[in-house]
This record gives sequence, structure tokens and C-alpha cells, in this order.
Amino acid sequence: MGEFEIIRTYFSGQPDGWGVDVGVGDDAAVLAPARDQHLVACTDTLVAGRHFLPDTDPVALGWKALAVNLSDLAAMGAKPRWCLLALSLPDVREDWLHGFSAGLADCARAHGVSLVGGDTTRGPLTITVTALGECVPGHALRRDGAQPGDCIALAGAVGQAAAGLAVLRDTLQVAEPHRQVLIDACQRPAVQLAAGRACAALAHAAIDVSDGLVQDLGHVLAASGVGAVLDVAAIPVTPALRAAGTPDQQRQWVLGGGDDYALLVSLPGEALVPINERLEQAGQPPLTRIGAIRAQPGLVDAATGTTLDAPGFAHF
Repeated sequence: MGEFEIIRTYFSGQPDGWGVDVGVGDDAAVLAPARDQHLVACTDTLVAGRHFLPDTDPVALGWKALAVNLSDLAAMGAKPRWCLLALSLPDVREDWLHGFSAGLADCARAHGVSLVGGDTTRGPLTITVTALGECVPGHALRRDGAQPGDCIALAGAVGQAAAGLAVLRDTLQVAEPHRQVLIDACQRPAVQLAAGRACAALAHAAIDVSDGLVQDLGHVLAASGVGAVLDVAAIPVTPALRAAGTPDQQRQWVLGGGDDYALLVSLPGEALVPINERLEQAGQPPLTRIGAIRAQPGLVDAATGTTLDAPGFAHF
């Protein structure tokens, strides 16, 4: 099976979505963003052995490859529209391609995204997705807008993906049904798009938690030139995570685990109520207040006053 047959068999044939004039099969896609919207773009690469285990279920991998990009759009308060896929394969395994393309399509359908192009080549298993979305001009959430007096809020759960990775590596034993919850958090992450869009006009800054809560919050603090106090005890710990490891391990996973794709938001305290009302109307869980932004640099634990340091994921 050659490159173009792979594309025709597994990545073509999906109906063109909104705003697609030319999709998969030509030299480039032709897209029509909505009038009076800004285009928001992001790219993530997943490398076998670095970002996922080589024996990862291809259906789950297809979902995750797109989901991690949609999480970046969520952190910008954007609505996802389109994606492109660049796929490097060591060989052609039709069972793997069938599962991967099905998982990618599942995630795309769930979030209203159209696959509009990409590339396929031979090489080490590497998956690169580019996601494109839209936002109202001036409403894009950035990392550099946090202000002293803001509260820090969290959408989604943290810590479960790291525990799930330990389960997959057979270094952690957890009974069902909690075991599967942790594995799903690692392999099929939820995307906080509703929370991002609810925050878009009201929050000052946001970031998705991909490399660890403390590390990613640190990016916001550095970009904004501020510090923060974090109420570690207020960070939700799910029942599945409580069933895994010791309290010290749970704390480490929550603060430094990463790969959760939760959303951290810095916003005025009075904005929390209307945002949570929007989320309730959409049938989504509310944001949880977990800390506050302050002018003094550094990140400290509210309970002890000591500096928080939880190394997260690093590529180099």
C-alpha cells in the first residue's frame, strides 16, 4: 500500500465540514474562516517511545493526537474548526492505520473538526497534528495577562494521566474500575473546550496543563511578571487517583504529573460565578478555585508558605 492509497483509504472520504472549500486530496486546503473572527493555530508532535508507549492502542492514539492540539485551542478560548495530519510510519500496518484513523475521526466528530490535509511518509513512528480554530478578536486568552488579585481556577482533573502511565508500565497496581479511568485519562484525554470558551471574554490568562500543574502555572507567572499562592489542598483529587499510590505519590502526580490537558485560568474573582453558570448551562463541571495571583514573584504553598517546586515533563 503506497502513500496515496493510505490517504484515500484511511484519511479521505469524510464529509467536508464548515468552511472547507478544498479538503483532503489536493496540494493544499482552502478554508474560509468565519467573518470577523481571528484564526488560531497550533501544532503538536507525538513521537513513539517519547510521548506514547510503542504498544499504545492505535484508536486511543488517534484520539489523543488530535485532543492534545484541541487542548491548546481551549487554552486560547478558541472554537476548533480544522486539522492537518503529518504521519511518519516505519512500515504499513493496515490494522494499525484502521484503528488510528478511526480514533482520530472519533475525536474530530466529537469536537466539530474537519481533517483537511497533511502528509504521509516513511520513517520512525511520528505523528504531527496542526489544529486551526477561531476566536472573537481581542478575546484570545494568553499566558501573559495574569494580574495581582486574580484567582487561579482549574477546569478538569490533574494527576490521573501520570498515574495511568504508571499503570500501563506495570509499576502501579490499581483495581477496577479505577484502573481503566486512569488509563483513559492517559490515553484518551478530555478536552476543556467548553471551559476555555466560557472564560474567553472574562479571564485574564490561561494555559493547558500538559507538562505538570506547577510547571505550566510557572509559565503563566513568568510571562505575566507575577507570583502566586497555590492552595494545594483545594486541588480536586478524583476517586480513581485516591485509589492509586500513597498520599505523597498522589501529591507528586497532581503537582507535576502532566499530560492531563486540564485548563489553568487566571481571572477576576467576580468572574468565577458567571463562568460557572455558563458551564452549568452547557452541562459541564465548574471551575475550581485553587489559588491567587500576587505581585511578589514566586509560587508558594498556601498552607506552609514554602516555595513549590514540582518538576514536570521536559523534552530536553
